[in-house]
Amino acid sequence: MKFIYNLSIHIVYFLLKIIAFFNKKIHLFIEGRKESFNKLSILTEKDKVIWFHTASLGEFEQGRPILEALKIQYPNHKIVVTFFSPSGYEIRKKYTQAAIICYLPFDTQKNMKRFVKILHPEIAIIVKYEFWPNLLDQLKQQKINTILVSGIFRENQLFFKKYGGFMRKKLTAFNHFFVQNETSKTLLNSANFTNVTVSGDTRFDRVYTILQQDNSLDFIKEFTKSTYTVIAGSTWKEDEELLVHYINEHASENEKFIIAPHTIHPEKIKELKASIAKKTVLYSEKNKLPLHDFQVFIVDTIGILTKIYSYADVAYVGGGLATGLHNILEPATFGIPVIFGGNKYQKFKEACDLLHKGGASMVTDKKDLSDTLTTLKNNKVLRLSMGEINFQYIKHNIGATHKILDYIKDNL
Repeated sequence: MKFIYNLSIHIVYFLLKIIAFFNKKIHLFIEGRKESFNKLSILTEKDKVIWFHTASLGEFEQGRPILEALKIQYPNHKIVVTFFSPSGYEIRKKYTQAAIICYLPFDTQKNMKRFVKILHPEIAIIVKYEFWPNLLDQLKQQKINTILVSGIFRENQLFFKKYGGFMRKKLTAFNHFFVQNETSKTLLNSANFTNVTVSGDTRFDRVYTILQQDNSLDFIKEFTKSTYTVIAGSTWKEDEELLVHYINEHASENEKFIIAPHTIHPEKIKELKASIAKKTVLYSEKNKLPLHDFQVFIVDTIGILTKIYSYADVAYVGGGLATGLHNILEPATFGIPVIFGGNKYQKFKEACDLLHKGGASMVTDKKDLSDTLTTLKNNKVLRLSMGEINFQYIKHNIGATHKILDYIKDNL
C-alpha cells in the first residue's frame, strides 16, 4: 500500500503540473509550493518553533484562537503556518502573527523528511483534518509532539474500515486528539486510540471574539442607512440565482441587499450585476457614487465579510447548494437568523444543530427562499427569536481553546 501511495503521489503531481497551464488555482497550487523551502530557510536550529497546518481559510480560522493565544504566551517562539489550498494561503499570506506562512510541500517522502527536519517544531498542531501519510510518518519518526485540534471523524472514513489499516496506522503519529464531538471520540476509541479529548470546536471561540472587535464600516453604514438589510455571504452561482429572483421579483423598496460572492472574478461580478434589476453598486465603486441611492451592494473584494455581517437583519450563507456550506457561525454570533441552501450541509454539525433549534432555515429553490425572506422581513419577533437562539448557541459552545491550551502548556 505504501508503494502504491507514493507512486500515486508522483503521478498526481505530474498531472497537476500539466493542468496548471490551464487552471489558475492549480497554477497557484504548484507555483506557490516552489517557494516553501526558501521561506523556511530563515529558521535556525536554535529557533523554537510552533507549527500550525490548515487545509484552507476555514481551518485557519479554527486554529486562529489557539495561535493568537500562543503568540502572547510564547513570544520568543516562531510560529509557522502552512496551507494546503491557495484559497487559504492567498487570503492569509500577509497575516502578521506568524513568522512564516507558506504552502505545505507535496506529500512525497523526500519532501516531508526535509520539511520536518528544517521546521523542527516543538509542537505540530494540525487543524480538523489533513492526514498526509508521509508527513505523519516523519512527524512520528522525528519524535515531534503532534496534536489534532477541532478534529471530526465519521464512520465512513477509511480509518474505520476493515481495509483501512494503512491509514489507521498513520494516526499513531498523534500524541493527542482534540475532537468536536462524542461520535468522533467513540470512533477513535473503536480503533484503539484512547488519547482523545472532546474539547468542542475552536471556531466558536473565534467567532465569539469577533463581537469584541470594531466591526464598523462607514461605507456599509452609508449604504444601509439603518434600512432592513439581507446580507448574503460566500455565495455561489446556485445561491445567486435564488437571491436574484427574490430581489427582482419580490423585494420591496424598503429592504436592501449586500452580496459577497465566493468568487470575485471580474467577469462573474459583471454577470451578477447585470442580472439584477434593482440599482446595484460594487465595492470597487464605493468612492465614486452615493451609496445610499442603491438597493444592492456587491462586495467585489475579500477580507471584510465578517464585519459586514454585523449590519445584517438576516444572513444567507452560500455554498450549501454547490460544493459545501460555508461558515454559518460568523453571522450567527451577531444574533441574527441564518438561511442556507439545502443540498450540501449535512456534514456541518452547526447547520444541523441550528436547524433543529430553530435559529436557521434551509431552502432548496426560488420559492423556498422567497417565502422565507418574506416571512422574516414581515415578522420582527421571529427574527429576534431566531437570532437569540443563534447567539446562545455560540455562547454555550465556547471554551475549546482553553482546553487545548492547557494541554500545550503542559507539553511545550
